[in-house]
Amino acid sequence: MRQSLLLAALAALLATPASATVIIDWVPIGNAGNPADTPSSNCYAANCGSVSYDYWISKYEVTNAQYAELLNAKAAADPLGLYNTGMGSSATFGGITRSGSSGSYSYAVKPGFANKPVTYVSFYDSLRFANWLNNGQGSASTETGAYTLLGGTATPNNGLTVTRNAGANIVLPSENEWYKAAYYSPGGVYFDYPTGTNSMTGCVAPGSDTGNSANCAGAGSVLTDAGAYGLSDSPYGTYDQGGNVSEWNEEIVYGSYRGFRGGSWYGYAGYLAASSPILYGPTFEGYYVGFRVASLVPEPGTGLLVMTGVPGLALRRKRPAKAL
Repeated sequence: MRQSLLLAALAALLATPASATVIIDWVPIGNAGNPADTPSSNCYAANCGSVSYDYWISKYEVTNAQYAELLNAKAAADPLGLYNTGMGSSATFGGITRSGSSGSYSYAVKPGFANKPVTYVSFYDSLRFANWLNNGQGSASTETGAYTLLGGTATPNNGLTVTRNAGANIVLPSENEWYKAAYYSPGGVYFDYPTGTNSMTGCVAPGSDTGNSANCAGAGSVLTDAGAYGLSDSPYGTYDQGGNVSEWNEEIVYGSYRGFRGGSWYGYAGYLAASSPILYGPTFEGYYVGFRVASLVPEPGTGLLVMTGVPGLALRRKRPAKAL
């Protein structure tokens, strides 16, 4: 399995498209076939947190700078509604402005917002961003690739039933992929919070990070840069899977809703817990809504870095375990 992943990573590296401008910092998630967490009610998905394959997940939430690249490449007229006016009108939570007229729109990141997570994005926006990355960026399609979205409108005709295509590379995480990266330890233990501990996360300003901290419960009243809580990574090494913005995942819940995890900058610390899955309608676009991406093959721009770490996936841990 690992040998095949190494070969796939090398192939992806050699095939790096010249148009690729968004580089994702990937974290390898090993320990394939890990057991499911209990109770099962911690997840909407079956086999809570169990993933049968190695994969990668973005270390950080998708940022305004990264999303603006998609907008400038694919939203000159924006029939798919990739841009929400809240991105420009909200002085506190929106990080991208739009200028020009339909057919010649251009987009710019607000000063100070480049590394903050993008907000006001729907579930469908996150799928389209994943498709665009999957297909090589630039002028690549947002409607096919990792997901097939039908109809050519902001809300796809098949939106309530769309699932990941076979052979997909870069994707929106499934709930189990997201959950494992947040709460599971390479040492074989699930934690209650995405900082490698069972103690409730402290909602504090970034400068007060203690190693079990997050941007939550209005501690800063604003979004923070991705990774601002530098001591509070998950056991695998991801950041902000608790707090800052809530994040979409693929899970279909109760027929028309999609999974949503991780709490946000204003939510109570309990929403960051493994026991707190959330759901929203897929067209919801809020000032505390964002996402991250996952991959079954490393992003071409970082392939060698990830490949270097692959043989040690089962042993990789950034720091000693925190107190339970």
